[in-house]
Amino acid sequence: MADRSRTTPNRLDRRKARTRGALIRAAQSFIAQGASNVPILEITQAADVGLGSFYNHFESREQLFDAALEDVLDRLGALLDELTSPLEDPADVFAQAFRLTGRLHRLDPELSKVLLNSGLALASSTRGLAPRARRDIAAAMRAGRFPAVRDLDLTMVVVGGTAVSLAHFLHDHPDRDDAETVDQITEDLLRTFGVPPAEAADIGHRPLPALVHPATTTAVAKRNARPVPEAPPAGTGRTEKDDNR
Repeated sequence: MADRSRTTPNRLDRRKARTRGALIRAAQSFIAQGASNVPILEITQAADVGLGSFYNHFESREQLFDAALEDVLDRLGALLDELTSPLEDPADVFAQAFRLTGRLHRLDPELSKVLLNSGLALASSTRGLAPRARRDIAAAMRAGRFPAVRDLDLTMVVVGGTAVSLAHFLHDHPDRDDAETVDQITEDLLRTFGVPPAEAADIGHRPLPALVHPATTTAVAKRNARPVPEAPPAGTGRTEKDDNR
């Protein structure tokens, strides 16, 4: 008989996971507010956990904030993989992922501001959205779908800059129709990449799958995620004493 204690999380494991999750959510809330220098005590109070428990999970505020950002990027990336998995045309995959990402800024403005208040995380991170965009553009190049793309690195500069600028624009213009705006930008990008105008208009305005809050789809999405470049896990170097209480 298998040892269930090795495969089934026990009460202590669940408590540790809840504590870590509460700290990450609190950090994300502060990042969204642009409060990157908030004291650790204030973070633990917002998370409703003890100060000692913080150091059982993170060595510093910076390590927590890095983990909070990685959590957002990984959830968004897994969600996009799930929603684009039925598509075969890499040009369509890129376009749909870009359009869905644009819509998330209105669906979850706090999550959006976590990204925007973390510098160029949306455009330059090795996790989440950027490596997936790079993967999809590279696939479209190999398939001859983006004939005008000559330098993948420079194209990522264009895509990343456009994504960040678009997010700021949508926040600054709340009365603007986000779907129409995002789809027009997507069409323009496709045309820049060499997709014929009529086809770019078609791809940029096709029906999209239902988009819900990323946190509700993460478990399903991770099962269907396509490979992306891996980033080395951050070291922990911590114990779990306070979480035993």
